[in-house]
Amino acid sequence: MRLWVGLGNPEPGMARQRHNIGFMAIDAIAHRHGFSPWRQRFRGLVAEGAIAGEKVLALKPLTYMNASGESVQAAGAFYKIEPGDITAFHDELDLAFGRVRVKRAGGAAGHNGLRSMDRHLGSPDYWRVRLGIGHPGDKERVLGHVLGDFAKVEQDGLRVLLDAVADNAALLAAGRADEFMNKVAEKRV
Repeated sequence: MRLWVGLGNPEPGMARQRHNIGFMAIDAIAHRHGFSPWRQRFRGLVAEGAIAGEKVLALKPLTYMNASGESVQAAGAFYKIEPGDITAFHDELDLAFGRVRVKRAGGAAGHNGLRSMDRHLGSPDYWRVRLGIGHPGDKERVLGHVLGDFAKVEQDGLRVLLDAVADNAALLAAGRADEFMNKVAEKRV
């Protein structure tokens, strides 16, 4: 079993913020692949499904970004899922809007959701699907950018990105991260 985690914040008013692109991605995947309805468990919302013959537990922690690891650790421990079978979908400032990179392990790069996962899992050895939200260009504007909603001019690109991630999730489930990135890149606006 694999655990795919969308990182975000649970407040309804935050649903369209750049910081919640992880929730948006996991929602798109669960919808596209006919996962079970969402239900509360492990201090989050979970849905189950199968992609490319792999059983996948989708998780959206309701603990807020800074404590995401609590929910991830609880789900992983219950199902005995090793960090190498966990994938976090999250926003990435250091990638241009719409770009996607997948990597295993690494540092948190200032991302509090990843920092929390590292702390609670005891290892950074999980997969990360880094979803580019772009950098505002000035360090002083980062917080407002991350916690701001996607602009109207970004909506079409966001929809295309989320569709491409969901459409190509089977490649990710099959361990073909490079092909996944290439297919998603082909769909960019």
